[in-house]
Amino acid sequence: MNTMFDLQRYALQELKDTYNEHEIKSLCTLIFCKMLHYTNIEIHLKKHEFLAKSFIDKFCGIVAELKTDKPIQYILGETEFAGVDFQLNSDTLIPRPETEELVMWMTESGLESGMKVLDVGTGSGCIIVSLGKLVKGLQLYGVDISPEAVRQASDNARQNGVEVEFGVRDIMHYEEWEWARFDVIVSNPPYVRESEKALMHDRVLNYEPGRALFVSDDDPLLFYRKIAAFGLRYLKPEGLLFFEINEAFGKETVQLLRDMGYREVELRRDINERERMVKAKKGS
Repeated sequence: MNTMFDLQRYALQELKDTYNEHEIKSLCTLIFCKMLHYTNIEIHLKKHEFLAKSFIDKFCGIVAELKTDKPIQYILGETEFAGVDFQLNSDTLIPRPETEELVMWMTESGLESGMKVLDVGTGSGCIIVSLGKLVKGLQLYGVDISPEAVRQASDNARQNGVEVEFGVRDIMHYEEWEWARFDVIVSNPPYVRESEKALMHDRVLNYEPGRALFVSDDDPLLFYRKIAAFGLRYLKPEGLLFFEINEAFGKETVQLLRDMGYREVELRRDINERERMVKAKKGS
């Protein structure tokens, strides 16, 4: 077992009860790309070349962790989002493709240099740092209840050359702090109902931070209501509010925002035709 070809065969055998064949091959490619710094073409051309024992040992260790259902992003400690590399830790969610779509929607919505943008529940900082890479000159802010998430987000901003002011703050008690006034507020808050846990993979339940995922069935729009109320106080006139949402509550989230006085409330579907994003504008 000395080559990438051998290692992939080993992984296919070891992980056959955890992943399907396509997933295993994709995982192997990701590991080779990240750890050997190979392109897909180089992986193909060098698949029969001998590898260092140190790498083979690391690969086998990764396979052992994958057998426990630990996500590859946490094993490697990083992931790619909107073309940007982000480091992760156990207090940060793995960014999803639909969140990338939310970021792209924001960039298409008239963001301009000098605007102040706040990311509530910033996690790894993937939203706010990506925005900083895509739209130059924004004044960027991010808050999270988790000190470890804020530390990781700060590291990600620094490594990607984006200036963001981060802080440890609980948006549910935003009255305890002084805030600037913002042109844009974005949030991907906890929105998975506790009752939906039964539908979720152990890969998520056992490793991703539950505090960033779950909300009570009794009040599934709790965070949206609180952040929208915060926006009424701290968004500038005509300021924009963006949310990633639970697809089961698209119409309810839209109605909540309209009832609170927001206008031009727009519900958008993701690439899989699920209602996953909302944009709203504060009145004058």
